[in-house]
Amino acid sequence: MSKEPTKTWLTQEAADRLSAELAELEGPKRAEIVKRIEAARAEGDLKENGGYHAAKEEQGKMEGRIRQLRHMLEHAIIGTPPTSESGIVGVGMKIKVDIGGDEMRFLLGSREIAATDLDVYSENSPLGSAILGAKVGETVSYKAPNGREISVAILEAEPF
Repeated sequence: MSKEPTKTWLTQEAADRLSAELAELEGPKRAEIVKRIEAARAEGDLKENGGYHAAKEEQGKMEGRIRQLRHMLEHAIIGTPPTSESGIVGVGMKIKVDIGGDEMRFLLGSREIAATDLDVYSENSPLGSAILGAKVGETVSYKAPNGREISVAILEAEPF
C-alpha cells in the first residue's frame, strides 16, 4: 500500500522564493561544487585530501536540499494567505493558544512559508490537525504521542 505524499501549503511568494533557490542550486552552485571537486581531485591522493572530502560533503548536502525542494514544489498546494477576519484557524497563520495555563505562539504550516523565529507546527501534527478549522475562542483537544489527552484554547489566529 503506497502512502500519499505529504502536501505543503505555500504562498505564491514562498513558492517563487523556493523555485529561485532550486534554480540557483541546480545551476551555478552545482557547477561551482563540481569545479571544486575536480580541482581537489587534480591535487592527487584523495585519501588525505581535506578539500576533496569537504567539497564532496557539501555536494551531498546540496543534492539533499535539491531533492527536498523538488519534492516540496511538486507536492505544494499554492494559495493565498488566510484573512484574519474569518476567525478560523488556517495554514499560514500565527496562532496563540493556551495549553494548561501556558500560552504559546507559533506558525501553523511549514518553515518554508516564511523565515521566522516562531516555532512552527505542521497542520499534519497532532496539535495542528486539532486546531485546523477551529474558531478563535474554541477549546479543542488532541491525543499527544504519549497517549495523554491535551486541551487547547485558541486565543488568537492572524495571518503571518
